[in-house]
Amino acid sequence: MANQAGAYWGLMSGPRKGQRHYSRTLKAWQKHIGALAFPALFAVCWSNSVIAAAGAGGGYIGPPPNISLLPKTAVVVNRMPATAARANPEQLLIEVYKALGANQLRRAQEKADVLVATYPTFRLGQLLRGDLLMMHTHHVDSFGYGSGVSQEALRNLREEAMVRLKSLRDRPDPNLMPRAILQLRPDQRFALLVDARRSRLYVYQNIDGRPKLLTDYYISQGKLGVNKLREGDQKTPIGVYYITSQVAAARLPDFYGTGALPINYPNDWDRVNGRSGSGIWLHGVPSDSYSRPPLSSDGCVVLTNEDLNKLLNSVDIGKTPVVISEYAEFVSKEKWEGDKSVADRVLDNWLADIESANVARISGHYSKRFRSERGEDRNTWLAKHRDFTAAGAGAAYKLQDTSAFAYPGNEKMMVITFTQQPLKTKTRILPQPVRKRQYWAHEGAQWKIISESVL
Repeated sequence: MANQAGAYWGLMSGPRKGQRHYSRTLKAWQKHIGALAFPALFAVCWSNSVIAAAGAGGGYIGPPPNISLLPKTAVVVNRMPATAARANPEQLLIEVYKALGANQLRRAQEKADVLVATYPTFRLGQLLRGDLLMMHTHHVDSFGYGSGVSQEALRNLREEAMVRLKSLRDRPDPNLMPRAILQLRPDQRFALLVDARRSRLYVYQNIDGRPKLLTDYYISQGKLGVNKLREGDQKTPIGVYYITSQVAAARLPDFYGTGALPINYPNDWDRVNGRSGSGIWLHGVPSDSYSRPPLSSDGCVVLTNEDLNKLLNSVDIGKTPVVISEYAEFVSKEKWEGDKSVADRVLDNWLADIESANVARISGHYSKRFRSERGEDRNTWLAKHRDFTAAGAGAAYKLQDTSAFAYPGNEKMMVITFTQQPLKTKTRILPQPVRKRQYWAHEGAQWKIISESVL
C-alpha cells in the first residue's frame, strides 16, 4: 500500500485538481454509502478519545439534542475513556467522513492513512483509503472504485461501514435503561447485551443491582440473521444465555482468533421449543483480518480480536449473562422500575402460595400450556415436584441470588432464576436449597409460568 500511495500522490497536481473530482465523488459516495454517513445535522466531537454522534432524531435513542444550541463540533454523550493511545477505528472512520463532509480531502486522506497504519488488516479502512487516493486524479463514482474487489465483498464492506457509523448515532442515551436486564444477582459483575439489528454488543456493569453501560463493540452475526431453529441454519439464537467456559487461542484454529467464549445454547427454553444445534460462541477473527461483515458467521457472535481481549475483563465463567436480541430496547428509568416491580411481584405471589402449601393456588401460577424441557405438562411436573407441599402450611422460604430478564422475542416473557432457601418446615431436617429457573409469559391479564427447570 505504501508504494501504491506514493504513486497516487505522485500523480497529484495539487488540491484544485483533486477538488474537481471530489465534488462529484462525494455525491457518489452519498449514494453508495447512504445518507447515513452525511446527515445534515450530524454533530461529532473528540475529547479524551471520546467519539459519538447525534442527528436530529435520526435513530438516536432518546430525545434528540437541540443541534442549534451545540457548537459545530459538540455533542452530548457519554463514552468510556480510552485506556490506550491506540485510536478507535470507528473514531477514525467518522473523522474521515467528517472531513469529506467539510470538503477537506487532504485531511480525510491523512485520517485514512492513520486508520490503515494503525489497523493494517482492516479491509474497510484499506478500501476507503484506496477510494480517497483515487479521488485525487479520478472521478470515483462507486464505493471501492477500481479496487478489483468482488461485488459481494463490496456489499459486505458497505454494510459494515453503514452499521458502524449508524451505531454511533444510535448509541443508547446514558439516561435510559436496557429493558431486557431487570435484575442481576450480586455476584454477576457484568451483563452482555447483543443487538443484532445494530450489530452491537453492549457491556453493562452491575452497580448496586442497576445496569450501567460501560462500553460497546461492533459484532458480526449469522449469515442468515437471527432466530436460530436448527443445526446448520447459519442463524444466531435469540434468548438469554450464559458464558460456560473460555477456550484459549492455543487450542483453536486461527479462524477463531484470540479465543472463544462458548454459551449454553440451546438453553432449557430452546429445548422446550425443539430448537437444536450447538457450538454457539463469542469468538475472534483470523489473524489476517481485523473484522468480519455484519452477516458472516455460522451463528456465532464474532468480535475483533482486540475487542474480544477487552471483553474478557468483563466475563465471569458460569455467571455472566449474554442476552441476544434482534433489537434491543432502551427505556426510561421509570419504565424500567415498573417492569422490575412486575417481576418482583409475580415471584413474591408465587412464593406466598408455595408457603401456603395450597395445591390449587400453586397450580394457578402455572399455564395450561406449561412444558418442561423433558416435555412434561403442568400436572405431571407438579406431581413430580412435591416439595411444593411436603413442607406443609406455614413453611417459610427465602429467595436469594435472583436474576431477572425480559426475554427477547415476539412474546411478552420474563425469565427469573433464583435459589429457594428453606427457613422453616414441619420436617425436623430442613431440605437443601434448590436453584430454579422459571419462564413467565403474559396470558390475558396474568403472568403464568410456561416452563420451569431445577438447575
